Amino acid sequence: MREMAKGANVVLATLSEDAGTGSLQVGLSWSSEQGDGDADVSVLLLGGEGKVRTDADFFFYNNAVAADGSVSLLGKTPTDSGSEDRISIDLQAMAPDVARIVVAASRYEGARFGELNGLRLTVADRTGEGILGFSIDDAGPESAFVFGEFYRRDGEWKFRAVGQGYETGLAGLATDFGIDVDDAAEADSDVHADGDEGDVPAVVAAAPQPDDGVSTGTATGPSAIIPAQVAPAQASVHVTAQVAVQGQGETPVLAPPVRRPRTVKKKITLPKVARKSLAENDSWHAARLFPVPSLKNDRERETRATSVLLSVMAQVPEFGRRLMAGFGAPVGRMETFTEVSLPHGDAPKRPDGIIRVERAGKLWTALVETKTNGNPLKPQQVQDYMDIAARRGYEAVITLCNDVALEGRPLVDVKVDGRRKHKVVLRHLSWAEVTHQAQLLIRHEGVGNAAHAWLLQELLHYLQHENSGCHGFQNMGPAWVPVRNGIDDETLCQGDPRAVDVVESWERLVRQVCLRLGGELGQKVLPVQRVRRTADPQGRRGALADLLCDEGRLHAELRIEGAPGVLALAADLRTGRLRTSIDIPAPATGYPLTWAKRLVRQLDEAPADLHIQTLVPEGATGPRGTLERLRPEPADLLPKGDTEITGFRLSLFKSMGNTRGHAESSFIRSVDDCVDRFCANVVAALDRTAPARRPQRGEAAGVDAGVGATAG
Repeated sequence: MREMAKGANVVLATLSEDAGTGSLQVGLSWSSEQGDGDADVSVLLLGGEGKVRTDADFFFYNNAVAADGSVSLLGKTPTDSGSEDRISIDLQAMAPDVARIVVAASRYEGARFGELNGLRLTVADRTGEGILGFSIDDAGPESAFVFGEFYRRDGEWKFRAVGQGYETGLAGLATDFGIDVDDAAEADSDVHADGDEGDVPAVVAAAPQPDDGVSTGTATGPSAIIPAQVAPAQASVHVTAQVAVQGQGETPVLAPPVRRPRTVKKKITLPKVARKSLAENDSWHAARLFPVPSLKNDRERETRATSVLLSVMAQVPEFGRRLMAGFGAPVGRMETFTEVSLPHGDAPKRPDGIIRVERAGKLWTALVETKTNGNPLKPQQVQDYMDIAARRGYEAVITLCNDVALEGRPLVDVKVDGRRKHKVVLRHLSWAEVTHQAQLLIRHEGVGNAAHAWLLQELLHYLQHENSGCHGFQNMGPAWVPVRNGIDDETLCQGDPRAVDVVESWERLVRQVCLRLGGELGQKVLPVQRVRRTADPQGRRGALADLLCDEGRLHAELRIEGAPGVLALAADLRTGRLRTSIDIPAPATGYPLTWAKRLVRQLDEAPADLHIQTLVPEGATGPRGTLERLRPEPADLLPKGDTEITGFRLSLFKSMGNTRGHAESSFIRSVDDCVDRFCANVVAALDRTAPARRPQRGEAAGVDAGVGATAG
């Protein structure tokens, strides 16, 4: 991997055979020792004059995919030291009049990039092999940052490491690249008149400026990233006026304001409230497109699951592209196949499925190997498919099973023949990820038409059926019972490799909980890692395993977008109890007694056994009690004297399941139930009056109309 210095540039074709013309995956990453650091990525396509060509050239969390497939924001993926935002860029699909592709990120609510550690950009080719990296170590008060840019020069694509920021936030960055920013608080009436979910607010491209060498605060060259003197980050972007240039040297005339059409048609999602059933009684079962009760064995489950998934991927473009974009697949016509026989040695091999995507006369092909019901992948089987793919010129082998992959811990080890010129990438999907993407589309983001929504609904029903075998991670592994017994009788010692196995299983379970919650809530839910990005993942897991041996506890933290704090989850294997908790900061204004009364009032419908503890400066312990006891006397939460209140900790306890599998009495099921109960009964109550956060879809506050006002 080529490490870039700030301001350096490189021809992509010199780094990888097809990097200059093919599909690239860009990753933006950072970490926070406080665990709450986050930012939003954005991509701008610029014409020859350094400005966006139209409002459709700005891609952010509410406008994530280009119609031609040239840009796709793939969202956040957990990593060993935090999370990484990934972007798919297809240079071959890029319009010929796009001269530059700017990759940026922005923070909100007054947060600055100097508060984050390990700011880094990486670029990988279609095989997933990293070709360049750029680390930023001089970030300070900036709230928006340009990490790097791709640009055309003499018929070739090049990359420049930029690493410059804006104290004026996303509004300043947007203005620099030709997006009108108006400091009026109101939003465009045409954008928010009906509040339809799925509508993307209008972004206005500024009229091209003549290149007369006069600086107007706008960058005109790839390296001239200058913060514009514009309204603060909470400015509103909407249509104010059109600029009409009468002639050379004449003063521009402001034309009357115009109403902008919506840039994306309304998407279709499932109704929040199901229509009343016409069945006479509950014993009647609705007819299903993909029936599951007849499945009798693992082979039938694998065959049915593969066929169901691949057929829906081919028929619902949004869904197929969402799953395949991260694997280097182009946007094009997709066809899927099952039970295909391919020659290999003495006997042909039959992969569970094949995915083919055609674009501009070129084919992208992936072999699919599926496992259900917790069955493990077979290394030799995957190795055979890798060899077949390499010989036939296919691009990828995709494994799909219940397990969740971790960085640095592949589910199967395969050997790659370095003498072969053609590279094949091995990628993994878990059934939990498939379910997560289906939930996001049909419940929150929407798809193109009602038939597609119905197909995804049927797929989701199939995946979640108890007989499908597609339930995601469902076994803590063979080390679970010995480790639990070793903790119980105090015979488990530090350095025991079985403790590391349990820590890895716990990490997989936590990631699956994040996927499930994120799909249900329509919000980003990510595990928190309070470590620097340079920390060794295996060393970190070893330290956690030693802590498990000493304390008998497993810990995890989840960051839920929009929640007032980080959700902490702890499993105490000595006492057999699970604890979920959240720390909420004390309000900036008001009186302590008012805070206590308001908090108890917010939790009116929370469980009576909810524990509330007042947080005071380090070294002291604040008052605590159950909600049932505090409801008549909220003043019992106040510490004695003039002790400062820094916040409140809310906790729920639950008995822990013991078995390693996915039965009703299992540890995995008890963790799911524990987190669900806490989110539904505690976090949801707090979210109604949470502190200021990034505005959500349809809200008119904040940076509006394509520059961060509405979240997707």
